[in-house]
Amino acid sequence: MVLDEIPFDELSTSGYSTRVLVVDNGSTDGTADIALRRKAQVVVEPQRGKGMAVRRAFQEAEGDYVFMLDGDATYPATHITEMVALLAGGCDVVTGSRLRGSRAPGSISALNVVGNHLLTWLACLLYGRRISDLCTGYWGFRAAVLPLLHLRSRGFNLEAELFAEVVRNRLTLREVPIEYRRRPTPAKLRSLRDGVRIARTLFTKRF
Repeated sequence: MVLDEIPFDELSTSGYSTRVLVVDNGSTDGTADIALRRKAQVVVEPQRGKGMAVRRAFQEAEGDYVFMLDGDATYPATHITEMVALLAGGCDVVTGSRLRGSRAPGSISALNVVGNHLLTWLACLLYGRRISDLCTGYWGFRAAVLPLLHLRSRGFNLEAELFAEVVRNRLTLREVPIEYRRRPTPAKLRSLRDGVRIARTLFTKRF
C-alpha cells in the first residue's frame, strides 16, 4: 500500500510534519479499514466519482502543501520529497509525469499512451502552456492556491480541469519524471468515453 511508502522520516527531518487523508468514495475492498489501521484519517464522500473525491479531499486539506495520488501504489509516494522541494522553492503546482519517467510493463496500455499524448498535445495547443502528461493523477500544490481552483468535474476529466485552472490563474507549474507501476486491479478509466469527456472539458474551459 502507498501508506507504507510515504517518506515520513525524510519529510520530518526537513522540518515537515505529515498527514495522510484517504477519501472513501464507495470502496468495497476494505480500503477505509486498512487506512485506519495504518493511522491515516478517513473521510467518506458519498457522491461517486474521482472528481468528487478529490474536491472533498481539498476541502479537508490542512497544512502548507497538499498532494494528490491514487491509493493503489501505482504512483510511488517517495517522489513527494522532490516535489515538496519545488513547492518550497516557490512553485505553485507540481505534477508527476509518467510519460517523462519510467513505466512498468503492463502499467498503461498502448491505446492509453497514444490517447494521453493526443490529449496532452491538445491541452498545450489550446492553452499555450507545456505539460507532458495531462492525465497524470499525481499532483502537488501549495495549499494557498487551492481556493483559486474552481472545479466542477465529477470524473476522470478532473486533471484536464486542474490544468485549465492552473493556466487561468497564471500559476507556476513544474513536472517531475516519476515511476509508474502496474495497478493490482483493472483500470476504471474507459478510454474512448473518458477521452472524449477530457477533450470536451479542455474546450469548454478554454472558450
